[in-house]
Amino acid sequence: MTLAETISSALGLEGAVGQFVGGFIGAAIVGTFILANAAVAGPWAKRKITAAFTDRIAVDKLGPLGIGIIIPDAVRLISKELIVPEGVDRPAWDIAPLLIASSAILGFAVIPMGQVGPVEFQLADPEVGLAFVFAVASIASVGLVMAGYASNNKYSFLGGLRAVAQNLAYEIPLILTGISVVIFAGTLQLSGIVDAQQQTLVDLGPVGIPAWFAIVNPFAFILFLAANMAEVGRNPFDIPEAPTEIVAGFQTEYSSVYFVLIYLGEFVHIFLGGAIIATIFLGGPSGPGPASIGLLWFLVKIWGVFLLTQWARSALPRVRIDQLIEIGWKGMLVLSFANLVLTAIIVGVIA
Repeated sequence: MTLAETISSALGLEGAVGQFVGGFIGAAIVGTFILANAAVAGPWAKRKITAAFTDRIAVDKLGPLGIGIIIPDAVRLISKELIVPEGVDRPAWDIAPLLIASSAILGFAVIPMGQVGPVEFQLADPEVGLAFVFAVASIASVGLVMAGYASNNKYSFLGGLRAVAQNLAYEIPLILTGISVVIFAGTLQLSGIVDAQQQTLVDLGPVGIPAWFAIVNPFAFILFLAANMAEVGRNPFDIPEAPTEIVAGFQTEYSSVYFVLIYLGEFVHIFLGGAIIATIFLGGPSGPGPASIGLLWFLVKIWGVFLLTQWARSALPRVRIDQLIEIGWKGMLVLSFANLVLTAIIVGVIA
């Protein structure tokens, strides 16, 4: 049973009321869990990882390894004055940060994150789960455009235009590569995609190599990683907010709690990208040991993707906007189509 069904059953509720109450409580649990990870990643983990790559110390005064910086940082950012520039399109300017943050959180509603004891940590499991995740994640692009256009600032507007160009160029290869996984698994349901990876690909004595799609089709895995890096705006694709060129791009005019929402949305999107990668390429919550620790393995995988994005931020130089568009349309798109056709041929021959 999904998390919402487990909650409604435990409360003894049935029908529409049970679905609503179970879904509401389950959504609060999943949302709190994801936001807690983003809260650790943003103010603390990002600083410590970047400092390690650049031979610096970073935060180390509050709590073990400086992790206590999370609370004063949150208070500092939220307590700042919300400055509204003259001439902004106020409704769009207000809504944009909410869209950016909420679209990423919504994507986690259908991600199978494993078991916590006997409870399955997945809010819902629709048959079109992968399509749903891609659809809701793309809503953030609307928020980026709204923020850039409504800010009455030419640098913000340039950042919004860059965000549209980047998302169009890399979202298509991202989805096409995801479709190649669907061809292998034979389903869009995320739990079905995870189940399709539970077999053993090769037995090497006592060790079995799992049939994760990252091993079955490493080319698609690398393509998806690169396209995801562009979607979450990490080097070498951090073009929409390039600070040395356009101040901070679409988010230049935001402060206080609005900046917190945009900043939070950025990290939740990184974790959503990691969750999708873990689900469709790395076996989801599967790993050594009992199924009851599946959530732990899932966390290890998405934090591994987060570590990769922070390494890229510290080690890779930013490409120019014309280079980014050329890589997307002339490189990634062609390779993703080639991967899709090759996958279809291989599955057809095997079938």
